Amino acid sequence: MASRAEIVAVYAAGLVQGLALVTFPAAGAVFTSAGGYGLSATEYGGMFLPQAIAAIAFALLGAGLTRRIGARRIFLAGLGADAAAMALLVVSSFVMHAHALAYGTLLLATACLGIGFGLTVPALNTYAAAFFPRRVDKAVLAMNALLGCGTALAPVLIAVFVGLGLWWGLPVLVGLLVLVLLAFCARLALTPTATADAAGQAPARWPLRFGWFAAFALLYGVCETMDGNWATLLMSAHLGSSAAQASLALTAFWGAVTAGRMLFAFTERWLPPRLLCRWLPLLLAASFVVVAGLQRGQALVGILAFALAGLACSALLPLIISFAQTEFETIAASVAGTLIACYQVGYGLAAFGVGPLQALGGWRLDEIGAATTAVALMLAVLAAFVVRQRPIPPTPKPGVLP
Repeated sequence: MASRAEIVAVYAAGLVQGLALVTFPAAGAVFTSAGGYGLSATEYGGMFLPQAIAAIAFALLGAGLTRRIGARRIFLAGLGADAAAMALLVVSSFVMHAHALAYGTLLLATACLGIGFGLTVPALNTYAAAFFPRRVDKAVLAMNALLGCGTALAPVLIAVFVGLGLWWGLPVLVGLLVLVLLAFCARLALTPTATADAAGQAPARWPLRFGWFAAFALLYGVCETMDGNWATLLMSAHLGSSAAQASLALTAFWGAVTAGRMLFAFTERWLPPRLLCRWLPLLLAASFVVVAGLQRGQALVGILAFALAGLACSALLPLIISFAQTEFETIAASVAGTLIACYQVGYGLAAFGVGPLQALGGWRLDEIGAATTAVALMLAVLAAFVVRQRPIPPTPKPGVLP
């Protein structure tokens, strides 16, 4: 049985991890402005490539590392990598006008963030499921709601710090929060239950059905990243919005992600999770259509459209993880890490792919967003396969052979 301090520490880590994750895209205007780092769209997208690669690698390695050195050390190592990422981001601000040096530092920083994400997020989901084994869906949704709180707060905080002329105040704040959390967690056992330990066993062979879950996580990563990483640039470039309006759109997106996760965690009696998983991708597709149809000067409608997208995204990834961990219970830790890795593949495709499509293909950002509607519709198709529950074989009566 987990102690209250352990539960508080793990769920607080979800909030801090969300802040760290969106610190970089929240500062997108600083990275691409002539008065800031002066990055091109391709350079800005490429900045997230090390993050995606590192997150994929360490999410896949996480289950094996957990068996060797324990879940607690993996969790703490992930937080340490987050702290390193924030420190490197602050360092880069002092050399931003030395383009090559600044960009190299940013690449190293996002790589550290990818390591932190890849190690920490699967551990957070596994801890949440282990702490509340009878309410796995709700526990994982609540964890991801706190992650969403952090992602929603980051754009608000960066706007405040930019207004003060100290945009680097956000990574300083996040780094300090991570260090405080590390100091607190160092005093805790953070030992998973026996069920969670058993769930860390690597599968000898992945079930074929798991492929539906993996494909869903990958395509979801593409959709979420088109909103989460490119919202500020689409608002400013396509709709001509101000920096404050662009930050507000990103806040609306992540805020709706958080609100949706909190709402759906407590309405499962009226909105069954498997029904949600079928309908939310259609709502997500509708949000891409709305954003693509916006005209210059419609910043307010754009903010509302990104809020709609956030609501549509809110429950999808945590539900897929909880469905998979429940269905493949004996390999739950490997399941969580692998799905996070698949999600990061989609993240990398959308984060990096937009720049080349603009530079080489001549696509506008709003056209790329419109094309993502097809990806959201593919999610709706995959959801029909994911939500099907395998029949549970009947338990034989004592003394009767099956």
